[in-house]
Amino acid sequence: MKKNLRIAYTGGGTGGHIYPLLAVADEVKELTHQNENIEIQSFYFGAPGIYADEFIKRSIRIKKIMSPKLRRYFSLGNIIDLIKLPFAFIQALLKLWWVMPDVLFSKGGTGAFPIVCMAWVLRVPIIVHESDSVPGLTNRLSFPFATRVGVAFQNALTYVAKNKGAVVGNPIRPFLLATSDVTQEQAKRIFGFDPQTPLILVLGGSQGSQRINNFLFDNAVELVQQYQVLHQVGIQNFKEASQELGIIFEQQISPLKSRYKVIDFFTNNLKDAFIAADMVVSRAGSGTLFEIAWFKKPAIIIPLSEAAHNHQWLNASAYEEKGGGILIEEENLKPILFTTQVKKILENKEVYNRMSQSAESFATPYAASAIAQEILRLVE
Repeated sequence: MKKNLRIAYTGGGTGGHIYPLLAVADEVKELTHQNENIEIQSFYFGAPGIYADEFIKRSIRIKKIMSPKLRRYFSLGNIIDLIKLPFAFIQALLKLWWVMPDVLFSKGGTGAFPIVCMAWVLRVPIIVHESDSVPGLTNRLSFPFATRVGVAFQNALTYVAKNKGAVVGNPIRPFLLATSDVTQEQAKRIFGFDPQTPLILVLGGSQGSQRINNFLFDNAVELVQQYQVLHQVGIQNFKEASQELGIIFEQQISPLKSRYKVIDFFTNNLKDAFIAADMVVSRAGSGTLFEIAWFKKPAIIIPLSEAAHNHQWLNASAYEEKGGGILIEEENLKPILFTTQVKKILENKEVYNRMSQSAESFATPYAASAIAQEILRLVE
């Protein structure tokens, strides 16, 4: 007789929450697809936003629930969302009761707490995962209701009850983990770069980073004298960034102009970008750090100074301590310091190889599998 398992997922706000969640959902499907005695039904509870298609193409049914957000600053939006909060709890209770999942996996983020809380009321086993060194508010509120907690960084365990948590790393999207036959030289050519010249990959997230963008553009002419740059500027910034870059290189000869390229947001071509890169410049979001580590790329990490509880600085500090990256705080982001560190990485083979090996030791390619196995264990 077939066993019908109903697995619920929640978490939202940014790709940092959604992409690891999807990686776990993919792994659950991979672990069960050859078992003829198990049939999986998957549900997402929350507000999927721009990621709705990712759930739909995986046959994960979306159960929309209000996602009130608590901002850590004064905003009229806090008042509006406070009014929405009781309705979110009611919605979560009714929709969870209707589906009655066998287990809930939460990645935290905007709107996840009412779903976690109501799943606990219905006695649904709950697994929560935290990506950052310091847990976000939603997860800190969710931990007491969780059956099991997985964390990416060791020091996040201090927020979790004993015998409930484990360090599992951060789930990486399966398409990034898959074996590729593309060489670094071929990947550089895909983006129109010279295969022999070092390439710096700049990542600022889907929204980009205006400060990193401005800094890199201010120093673009100097950088392309020796290196090439592939810069993800963010969807909202792409038009303005393209125009600004055109002005910067207006007086430059063609070969230099072609050494600096901007892109709005990497999707399926992100893997090729990582393969092509000789080093990475990035913010310190947990998901990005673990992806950089998987590709063994030395990195300069510039944490967002306003990140809640300074978690990006702590993420970057843990990565630097492991040896895979160099942390530069925003207030210290000066041309001389930055170019010195770039040269140190790209022009010293011993330093480069040591950082590459350290990055590899930081990677956790089996995080999604470990979480998926725990999900399935709870519903046995």
